[in-house]
Amino acid sequence: MEGRAPEFNRERLVRTLTFWLRPAFALRIINRFQKILGFDRSMALASSALTALVPLSILLGSVFAHYDAADRIIERYNLTGAGASAVSSLFSSSEGPSASFGFFGVVFATISVLSFARAAQRLFEQTWDLKPLSVRNTRNGLWWILTLGAYALVITLLSALLGGYALGLVALACEAPVTAAFLVWTGWILSARRISWPDLLPFGVTGAVLTATYSVGATVYMPRLFDSSVTRYGVVGAVFAMISALFAVMLSLVASAALGREVRDELARIRAGHRPSDREVRRQWDNVVEQTRSRWRKARGEISRRQTKGPDQ
Repeated sequence: MEGRAPEFNRERLVRTLTFWLRPAFALRIINRFQKILGFDRSMALASSALTALVPLSILLGSVFAHYDAADRIIERYNLTGAGASAVSSLFSSSEGPSASFGFFGVVFATISVLSFARAAQRLFEQTWDLKPLSVRNTRNGLWWILTLGAYALVITLLSALLGGYALGLVALACEAPVTAAFLVWTGWILSARRISWPDLLPFGVTGAVLTATYSVGATVYMPRLFDSSVTRYGVVGAVFAMISALFAVMLSLVASAALGREVRDELARIRAGHRPSDREVRRQWDNVVEQTRSRWRKARGEISRRQTKGPDQ
């Protein structure tokens, strides 16, 4: 019938989900995450980001009178009280910086940001099994740093213009495609163009979705984390809270990189004609269901035996 909307193909959606979420594929993602030491890699990235963020923000605040990183963090996480005061103290610069301080500050900030770029570069090299380039990729690292600044500016503008609508969800919806494009560019430029754009697309989309989800949760949780950390440890508590926030972001990106690599490999297998049959996918799920039921029956039997014996036996 003309003009009728196409019916929702529920069976096809279920078949697609059961294929991509099948146990064997999920296990490969977990193994990839463990192979690149996902938690250690996330903490290394978070530490590098923090050591680059603080001095760079202080220097930018000294050069540009209207830029204040503390205000941006306070506004982003709705900080008040002790948490807001600690962040302001952490990012405050001394009045009248000398020329020597400015010179060595610029040098230190540059080294810190380049170190962060190389840490991100190692993530892609390890995840995609590429030969390490180290400092030989410095030029691409500098290009990435410039793009990172532009990305931060765009995100800041979107947050300022749209952050007041629908609890910030409108801003997040607009930021997601920008984040996805930036993540794809990040993998392409930091890998010295050895990973193609299509291969990086699953990583970019997944990373954008996970970071947006984290942003929603962080809006609720981060003010409490900052206040409790500052109350317990003083100004240094703000550092602990910031590195915790950065660790959560980097963990999302590392997990997205592991998933993106396995999706790329799976698509390559499908193109080569090695797609698992529907019967094989169903068998994997049946095994999972059977193992779950068996463990549940065992747990219920153990609980019943303990209740039968009673507390005094």
